[in-house]
Amino acid sequence: MDVRLFPSSRRPGVGLKPRREAQRPLLPQHARHCPVLEAGSALGFLVYPPLEANESFHIAYEGEGRYRFVYYLRNPNFGRWDAIFTITIALPVGGYGVSKEEVTFEPGMPTTPTDVALHLMRRFVAVEDLGTPAGSVTLRGAWNFRTPSGWDTVYAPIFNVIERPIAPMLVIRVETDWFAHESEFRYVLQPGEGMSGEQSMPIGQVFFVPREQVTLSECSEEEVAAIRLSQAEFAHKKAAQKVTTPYGLPYSPHYSRMSRKQRQAPGHSDEEPSPVTEPESGSAESGLTTGVQVHGTATDVPSGFSVRAVGRNEPCPCGSGKKYRKCHGEADGSK
Repeated sequence: MDVRLFPSSRRPGVGLKPRREAQRPLLPQHARHCPVLEAGSALGFLVYPPLEANESFHIAYEGEGRYRFVYYLRNPNFGRWDAIFTITIALPVGGYGVSKEEVTFEPGMPTTPTDVALHLMRRFVAVEDLGTPAGSVTLRGAWNFRTPSGWDTVYAPIFNVIERPIAPMLVIRVETDWFAHESEFRYVLQPGEGMSGEQSMPIGQVFFVPREQVTLSECSEEEVAAIRLSQAEFAHKKAAQKVTTPYGLPYSPHYSRMSRKQRQAPGHSDEEPSPVTEPESGSAESGLTTGVQVHGTATDVPSGFSVRAVGRNEPCPCGSGKKYRKCHGEADGSK
């Protein structure tokens, strides 16, 4: 599917282009070997603010309809962020009346006309959306999306971010095949909370969905039976070959391998190539545990990892409650 990009109308050409990223640096180590978690993180594309590398901002909600926006520039001599000006925004009580915007320039910093400072703030923040609902802050993106006919864009917070605090966001879905929507992400802050923006710091995530009706219907008994059998077979194959990372965390690469096979183009071999070049099994460089019988070959296991087969007296991974040798182990000759 071809999605077209067009720049922000308020600051065209400034800011990083959207990109896909599967890694989240603060996730626990085991999450880095979870293909479904990484696939969730990589869904769609990260969106960045329209900032130059030497610019940043911070906006905070002070409560009672008051916001505080600070614009920073990086000092090239000291490498620090210097505040250039602050804008205090006071919304009318009850939603009626005129908003007040007061610009204050920091001592010793270059000044610009007040209207220029207000215009610059509006390149990053949709001021007209402040306070709906209370504490809301709408951040603007540097790039926008035009989807093919019948496809919508969903604007969401960054997936799988676990650091605290995390501000809730109002997720929207826009028919971007005909409506020229500019990327916006509306977060809702509590009094005392704030959000910062830098060029390399994403402000949200987008993904694309087809505009079609979805009908839910129950599976037949035959379909349920086939699903249960598939679950048991998958669990058996997953547990039959486990890999332990150099940090001592076990995981199974079975899902990743099956996923890659599903995505293979017609005419490709069903044999899955090893993701890395492996030294000979049992060599000093291989790092593989020798003398272990597994369902597969040593070349399927990355260097520096060990493999463990399911014990004959361990619970069967299919979830039946029986020992492996009394369940699926019978088919493998485990007595």
